[in-house]
Amino acid sequence: MTKDGLFDTLLRAEPMFKNKEVLRPSYTPEDLPHRSVQVNQLAAILVAALRGETPSNVFIYGKTGTGKTAVTKYVGKELIRTGREKDKVVNFIYINCEVVDTQYRVLTHIANHFIHDWNDRIPFTGWPTDEVYAKLRDKIDERDGATVIILDEIDKLVFKSGDDVLYNLSRINDELKRAKVSVIGISNDLKFTEFLDPRVKSSLGEEEIIFPPYDAEQLQDILHQRAGMAFKDGVLEGAVIPLCAALAAQEHGDARRALDLLRVSAELAEREGVRSIGERFVRKAQNKIELDRVTEVVRTLPTQSKLVLLATILNEEMEEGSAALTTGEVYDTYRELCERAHVDVLTQRRVTDLISELDMLGILQARVISKGRYGRTKEIQMSVPKDETKAVLREDPLLDGVVEFRPNRQARLPFN
Repeated sequence: MTKDGLFDTLLRAEPMFKNKEVLRPSYTPEDLPHRSVQVNQLAAILVAALRGETPSNVFIYGKTGTGKTAVTKYVGKELIRTGREKDKVVNFIYINCEVVDTQYRVLTHIANHFIHDWNDRIPFTGWPTDEVYAKLRDKIDERDGATVIILDEIDKLVFKSGDDVLYNLSRINDELKRAKVSVIGISNDLKFTEFLDPRVKSSLGEEEIIFPPYDAEQLQDILHQRAGMAFKDGVLEGAVIPLCAALAAQEHGDARRALDLLRVSAELAEREGVRSIGERFVRKAQNKIELDRVTEVVRTLPTQSKLVLLATILNEEMEEGSAALTTGEVYDTYRELCERAHVDVLTQRRVTDLISELDMLGILQARVISKGRYGRTKEIQMSVPKDETKAVLREDPLLDGVVEFRPNRQARLPFN
């Protein structure tokens, strides 16, 4: 008798899913509940491409998980389909600026969309940027018709590389003889346009579409739609979808969060070998997703930010839950850690900036308080579990030997 392999027993278990992929953020359904207004707004702008006109440039704003990307991809798919039916040339190019995050990469990505001969494609490094732009312009003009370029997470591109690429794309229609280009920028940050050159802002901000957060009832509709496609009959208990929707509604109406909760709940139930998904799996999924998010954020922090975070944890452990820490206390411990880890010490002002960045990431809470004539400082507290965070910091070889360090409160190093 042949012994079972590692996966044989797992494969014999009855799966709960019919199609897990419909619960992923990358899936675009044929119907988008509660987004018909935004779908029609965007379609009314892009229909110009099917008439041989230049569609307006658009900025799309909204919190994470409000359907911005799904609506844009859905309208783009319909635009391409109608273009084929009407024999109109329409190109739709989607770029995630969290991945394609420099001017060179963006221009290369767009240009290579029109180059089908691999020997003629632009390499990912090595060409002058103006040469890449010239080739992009020529290739777009060769194809004629309208090209719609989607820059998702556009704020990430601007903050990392500036707005030169947006300036070039916003002016490209002046240099084209036959083709037309429209740019759609998608952002979670309603204020990021404040960082743009006024010329870029006026050129690209011709139209704006705002995506409001979903409420709990709308999230339930979305989850019911996806659950019908994702799960086999009878595996979901009645309270699961309302609970997932309620928890996600607290997170600014984030449909992505709701879908993740539903998917991870089912995965956890499947691993335990139970036949149905109940509320307890939603609670477990909530903890797992939060911990996974924190783990990934901490793991990818720069070394200096990790040292500031570790200094906060070590001080909190010594204080044992008493009053919040001050910037000075964290900085003292940070300096000791730098000396032990043989890392350059940053100024207290720069460390204060790093604390603010960790606050924005939701890892710390930093509240500015007044000390009267002694000036102002920040009260700092951890926002995530200390033990799990230390475990992630321990993975960094540069921090080997300092994670278990106990700060010396009696012999503080003097400030510069």
